[in-house]
Amino acid sequence: MGKAETAKAGKTGRRTALSLLALAGGAAALRAIGARAQNRPACTVRPEQTEGPYFVDTQLARSDIRSDPDTGSAEPGVPLRLAFRVSRIDGGGCAALPGAHVELWQCNARGLYSGVRDSQGDTSDRKFLRGYQLTDASGMARFVTIYPGWYPGRTVHLHFMIRSGEAGSRREEFTSQLYFDDALSDRIFEQAQYAGRGPRPVRNARDGIYRRGGSQLMLAVAERDGSLEASFDIGLEASR
Repeated sequence: MGKAETAKAGKTGRRTALSLLALAGGAAALRAIGARAQNRPACTVRPEQTEGPYFVDTQLARSDIRSDPDTGSAEPGVPLRLAFRVSRIDGGGCAALPGAHVELWQCNARGLYSGVRDSQGDTSDRKFLRGYQLTDASGMARFVTIYPGWYPGRTVHLHFMIRSGEAGSRREEFTSQLYFDDALSDRIFEQAQYAGRGPRPVRNARDGIYRRGGSQLMLAVAERDGSLEASFDIGLEASR
């Protein structure tokens, strides 16, 4: 799996060039960034990364992506609530971008993606842990998922894609990945839903895709009442 995904890393140049707002911490972080950036643009560049071999356009509009829509069976794992705050870079500032298509997909606790057939198994008739939301008037898109597992060749990660623009017009697209602190992953993987697979061979520092800017794509995760919460601020700017 890792080799196939790494091989596609060089293809990201085909995407429309977009700029990203500094990540992590939600609205508080956004205000802090603006306060200390009075003499420079509030939005800074973040890296685009490969979509990998497992993107499937399921057209599933839903916020809770844990279940398979055909069976209703939810994937086991530690609940993770993830919010995207999407903005449009406008001059030196960022304005909320409503109506942006935010797609999220990931592997389950055992390292399997739905909708594909590969050396790990055949899940081509499944649609768990995939879905999209449109941002609301404040630019927010919220998901309920699980903490992802791992699979050979990669560190722990989530995939996301953001598309903006009206149907029938030129659409902008940005694809990248989100990462987690290794110490948190170690602790999560001790739980029953993730245990029994042996030690994971690839941590962040050894992941070839992570090394291409993954430190700028780390999620700051908070733990509350047995579940996890994180947010990601992202500003989009169309290339000219």
